[in-house]
Amino acid sequence: MGRQLSNASSKTDPRILRTRHLIKEAFIDLLHEMDLEKISVNKIAERATINRVTFYLHYRDIPDMQEKMADEMMENIYSFLRSPQPNSKPANPEQEDWPLLVRLLEHIAENSKFYTVILAYKRSPVFTDRLLKPLVGIITNQVENIGKDSFLAKSEIPKDIAIWFGSAALIGTINSWLRSGMPYTPRYLAQQLSLMMPHHFDMSSIERIERK
Repeated sequence: MGRQLSNASSKTDPRILRTRHLIKEAFIDLLHEMDLEKISVNKIAERATINRVTFYLHYRDIPDMQEKMADEMMENIYSFLRSPQPNSKPANPEQEDWPLLVRLLEHIAENSKFYTVILAYKRSPVFTDRLLKPLVGIITNQVENIGKDSFLAKSEIPKDIAIWFGSAALIGTINSWLRSGMPYTPRYLAQQLSLMMPHHFDMSSIERIERK
C-alpha cells in the first residue's frame, strides 16, 4: 500500500497533522452516521477529501488508524492533565476531592464531539479499553494506599471488588454524562462522585500510572 510516514515527521509536519485531522474528523462523522463495520477506507477518503493513497501513507488499515487515534487520545489526556491550570482551584478546597478527575472531565467536555461518538454512542473497544486502563490504574493506586480509618478499610471490602466497582462506575458515568448532553459541569460531576465513592484522586497519580 506504499511506505508510511515516519513517527518523527508525523508529529511535527503541519501538512501531516492537518491530513490526519481531516481523516479523524471524517471517521468520527461517519461513525456517528453508521456502524463501524460499514465504514471503509473509500468512505473515509471521500469524506476527508483525500485519496486512498494518502490514507495509506498514514495508516495500514482502519484498525491501525483506530489504534493510532487511541494512542493520540491518551497522549492528549496525559498532556492535558500535566499542564498547568491557572485559577483552577475551587473556592472551597474541601469541596473538590478529585482534582485529577475534574481535569479529565474538563478535557472530555472540551472534546465532546469525539468522546460522545467513540465512547457513548458508538462504543469502540479500542478507545474504551484505553481510557479504562488509566482509570483502573488510578483507582488501584488509591485503594492500595487507603488509610486504615477509611470506610473501605473498616468495611473489609476486598480491594479487587473496590477497584472493579470504581473503574466501571467512572467509565459508565462518563458515558451517561456524554449521552445526556453533559447536563452537569465537570467540577460538579466530580464533586458528586466524590460523595458516593471512597476514593480520592491526587495529581501525582497520573505520573505513576503513565509510567506503567
